[in-house]
Amino acid sequence: MTDWTPLATTGDLQPGDRRTAFVDDEPVLLIRIGDDYFCVADACTHDGQPLGDGPIDGIEITCSRHGARFNLTSGEALCMPATEAILSYEVQARDGQILARPAKVNDNRSATGGAGQIDGEVSAEPAEESRPASEKTGPPDSDATSGDDETADAVEMIESLREVIDPELLINIVDLGLIYDIRPEHDKVTVDMTLTSPACPAGPQLVQQAKLALEKLDSIETAEINLVMTPPWTPERMTDDARDKLGIF
Repeated sequence: MTDWTPLATTGDLQPGDRRTAFVDDEPVLLIRIGDDYFCVADACTHDGQPLGDGPIDGIEITCSRHGARFNLTSGEALCMPATEAILSYEVQARDGQILARPAKVNDNRSATGGAGQIDGEVSAEPAEESRPASEKTGPPDSDATSGDDETADAVEMIESLREVIDPELLINIVDLGLIYDIRPEHDKVTVDMTLTSPACPAGPQLVQQAKLALEKLDSIETAEINLVMTPPWTPERMTDDARDKLGIF
């Protein structure tokens, strides 16, 4: 495994501080929360842009452009529009230095990193529930086998919503950043979406088309679309592809 890379000294970051750095030439984000340090890739898996200025709540960071949210310990993508985890890093505090290296990747291709405070030092040992299945004690978690299916369903729903095109901008509602969250439950799905402006004349049409697009899927019986205006939509929520099509640089 890659050697440990020094990112900062223990005196560089106060609780709540963060800084960008590089590990193996890849940009990372080092964050201090209380007495713990966390390190993740500084790139949202939805659009590839930096996460550095995103708000942090507990041990979760939210992309400030499209609202994708990630767990700082595991890198897991917690809500749409992101469906892939960000890389997480193991962290150690040693001899006054904060060190990091890429976390081990288990059989489900999810990395386990993060930090735990032990006797004033930061331990890189993953929590029991985050260890690869071969290292856990007791019977396998029956829920673990459903992860791939849930990811596949999420991707399928996103692709269906990409069929809904804003009639004025001629861009699909996913790339426009109008989809804030998708919450599937059995054969029902609830979607939070917004509009480019509260007075958008195409609003009712887009909501209805989004509902129909999802209900065409074999796995979805009922789709409920919630129209929300908080946080308000801004052009920064668009993907790079949508920005290029609209000539926004």
